[in-house]
Parts: sequence; structure tokens; C-alpha cells
Amino acid sequence: METTPTLCSACGSPLPSMGSFCPACGTRQATKPVLGTTGGMPDRIAGALAYLTVLPAVFFLLREPFKRNRFIRFHSWQSIMLAVVTVLLFTTVVLAMGRVAMILAGAILALGWFILWLVLIVKALQGEMFELPLLGKLAEKQS
Repeated sequence: METTPTLCSACGSPLPSMGSFCPACGTRQATKPVLGTTGGMPDRIAGALAYLTVLPAVFFLLREPFKRNRFIRFHSWQSIMLAVVTVLLFTTVVLAMGRVAMILAGAILALGWFILWLVLIVKALQGEMFELPLLGKLAEKQS
């Protein structure tokens, strides 16, 4: 049976079976992890659950077989890092502003955080390793 070659997303040249860069133009190719089931749970569900609170994320990082799955580790680390940044950001807002400004800024930040949280859950359910700026790179290194 003949298979169709994978093509570069930038120049359309055929890609070798291994490697993440196009030999013709040098463009980095997006790699999507192979998703399956880990510990009786679909990887996409585990990745999304990691964002519910820090507790599932820590659980996935500490327990077999979840801690061996790169997709689940990535989303768990990104969730933990986002929680730390969120606490630091909200603490800074509370300490730096007056009461009325704090309530307004807190409401805007909470709405933005909620939308970001929903996007991360949806991306995990779609099987994507959606990287947040800075945090995504750190999570990628940890996973």
C-alpha cells in the first residue's frame, strides 16, 4: 500500500518521516503528540482536568502512569505555572491599588483569566499542546 508523504506547511516540500524541520526551507514543523489512553482515561480528558485546579495537575505529575505521558505532564506543568502567576498577579493588584481600583482591576483580570482558562481546557480537549507565552516554553521543558 502506498502512503502519501507529509508536506511542509510553509513550502509544500515532502518531509522525511523523522525530524521536525523541513530540509528544503528549514521551517519548524508542528508536532502533535500521539494521544491515547493513560490509566483508563483518555489523554485529552486528563489534560483538560489538569486545569480544573492545581490538585489534579499535581496528582498527574506524581502518579503512574500519568507522569510518564508527555501530553499530560505538559498540561499539568502549565496549569501549575499559570496558578502561581495568577496568585502573584492578584496579590500585586491587591497590594498596589486602592479599594475601588482593586475591585475594577480584579474584575477585569478575573474575566480575562476565566476566558484563558476555558481556552486552555478546550485546546487540551482538542488534543493540542497550546503554549502560553513564557509559561508554555517552561512547561515544555519540564514535560
